[in-house]
Amino acid sequence: MKISELQAKDVVNISDGRKLGQIYDLELDLRQGEIKAIVVPGETRLFGWLAGGQEWIIPWKQIVKIGSDVILVRLDGRAADAGHGNRPWLNVPHEESSI
Repeated sequence: MKISELQAKDVVNISDGRKLGQIYDLELDLRQGEIKAIVVPGETRLFGWLAGGQEWIIPWKQIVKIGSDVILVRLDGRAADAGHGNRPWLNVPHEESSI
């Protein structure tokens, strides 16, 4: 699957049915060769340039299903409310990369 195909899909939290948006970035672990998280912009994004809200950093393990037009994720209330911007796997920022 291409990154552009992932970016065209809506991300929906199945815990509360809330549409979070569309992927605009991925967090990668280059040493392990795996995707660690998907990044979805906050609610107040203006034409893709300015973001007033925090972005959603959704760990790859929280993805339940990738369908033809939607990505289903499971975020409990605490993760959905407090998990913005958390990147615990980025312990060496200059060696990690996002697309």
